[in-house]
Amino acid sequence: MITAVDTNVLLDVMIPDTTHRQDSERALTQAVADGAVIISEPVYAELASRFAHQPALDQFLVHTHLQYEPSTLATLHVAGTAWGSYARRRPTALECPQCGAQQPGRCEQCGGSVQARQHVLADFIIGAHALLQADRLLTRDRRYYRAYFPALVINYRPSENELDG
Repeated sequence: MITAVDTNVLLDVMIPDTTHRQDSERALTQAVADGAVIISEPVYAELASRFAHQPALDQFLVHTHLQYEPSTLATLHVAGTAWGSYARRRPTALECPQCGAQQPGRCEQCGGSVQARQHVLADFIIGAHALLQADRLLTRDRRYYRAYFPALVINYRPSENELDG
């Protein structure tokens, strides 16, 4: 069994006193027990922001039994195609959760346009990497990955009071 891991789970384990630390540690430990655990380029890069030097990051990967697995060209193509679909459909304004009407959001400080959270291409590489190069993805961001990679198996079982990340 090959499990790809999203950055959010690893940050939960690395940062003291995070809300999801116990669930993420449990899930990561189980993934290691089940087989190989891999990360993609974006996860490696996002983790690098937490380490002053590359050898420290590489040692963290060894200690946590994580393997860096480069993306294939097929993975990158699937990621780009999914991101293109998202980019064409993403909202350009805030949307009312009650009626769906779009509202122009403005920053009170500078007057700039405020938009809903936007996913970047790295998120799509993580999803495509897990879909094509692993058997499942360990992530707390289940709703997003289910929406854009419906065939992807998500391997994260939170405690009963945790919501989707």
